[in-house]
Amino acid sequence: MTELPPLHHTLVQLATALKQRGWMMATAESCTGGLIAAACTDLPGSSDWFDRGFVTYSNAAKTEMLGVPSALIETHGAVSEAVVRAMAEAAVQRSNACVAVAVSGVAGPGGGSADKPVGTVWMAWTIGATTHAQCRQFAGDRAAVRTQTVAFAQSQLLDWINAASA
Repeated sequence: MTELPPLHHTLVQLATALKQRGWMMATAESCTGGLIAAACTDLPGSSDWFDRGFVTYSNAAKTEMLGVPSALIETHGAVSEAVVRAMAEAAVQRSNACVAVAVSGVAGPGGGSADKPVGTVWMAWTIGATTHAQCRQFAGDRAAVRTQTVAFAQSQLLDWINAASA
């Protein structure tokens, strides 16, 4: 695993990149329960680049708030590429943002399975009409999994924004 930059430093860079482009960001969070949105809004002036966050912890919330088809969740599970892609794309569609990050995972200590052990997190990033997704396996307790998810989601979003602008 690559070393992640300190969370605050990455967040400042993310805020700067979004402001420079005049872009707004949204989040669609499950296992992090709003921690990504909270980190964003910890920065003064975040209303210049952060539009809204959807905390869709339950499957019903994913369907009701974001329009993720229940059949998609039933077929693939909430912790899946298909579901996080749908979450990220819906966050853009249902906000004033053109950039979104979505996360769904198994933070633990329970809830894991052989296919999706504790620490499994699917993330997706939508920038305009393009969506990228990645699965990561994070180690540690519930707090560690959630903290690593926030850091990786923000760091990877910054990388995708920079790549989209190159």
